[in-house]
Amino acid sequence: MFDLVLETAYRLITGLGSLTGPALAIVLFTLAVRALLLPLTLRQVAAAKARLRLAPKVAALRERHARDPERMIRETSALYRAEGTSMFAGLGPALAQAPFFLVAYRVFVSASIAGHPNLLLAQSALGVPLGEHFAAAVAGGGLLGAPALVFLGLFALLAVVAWVVSRRMGEVQPRALRLMPYGTVVLAAFVPLAAVLYLLVSSAWTAAERVLLYPRPA
Repeated sequence: MFDLVLETAYRLITGLGSLTGPALAIVLFTLAVRALLLPLTLRQVAAAKARLRLAPKVAALRERHARDPERMIRETSALYRAEGTSMFAGLGPALAQAPFFLVAYRVFVSASIAGHPNLLLAQSALGVPLGEHFAAAVAGGGLLGAPALVFLGLFALLAVVAWVVSRRMGEVQPRALRLMPYGTVVLAAFVPLAAVLYLLVSSAWTAAERVLLYPRPA
């Protein structure tokens, strides 16, 4: 079943690529996936707004029942229920998005799809084969060669996007959580160019969601 879904996504991208070119096809496919998931994102946003609105009351409950964790959990749960939400309201939509991201990512990193060569990776974008890795680009033309510079430019854009997402998460979030968006930059150094383009577009969409939809952090 996974191969069927993967092959369907692959055929959509390659079919679109014959009309628009491979790089634009990756961009449009990624945007389509993120748009499809927008209803789930809106549920996450609603949950985030509810948590922010209830944060002062939750903090008061934690202070009041610091020595009675069970009562603190009960009263916190009751507080969320009274507001028509729960402490884990945003978890379901986040988990539901994971299979979509997995399929899209696998299309751009797999050497074969459903037993057939992934011809998408044999095409080029920005003058670099979509199946090329950063290490191979450096080995073939040096760190200042054209292919390596394409990768470095994309890494820089990913870093900027990660900075925007991290800042919009707010100081109240644990430092480790605020550093997570930068993981896309690290991941991009080890995946094909096609996957780097996917990561950049998807991360940029996430940054736009953080700026336009989520409540501004304190």
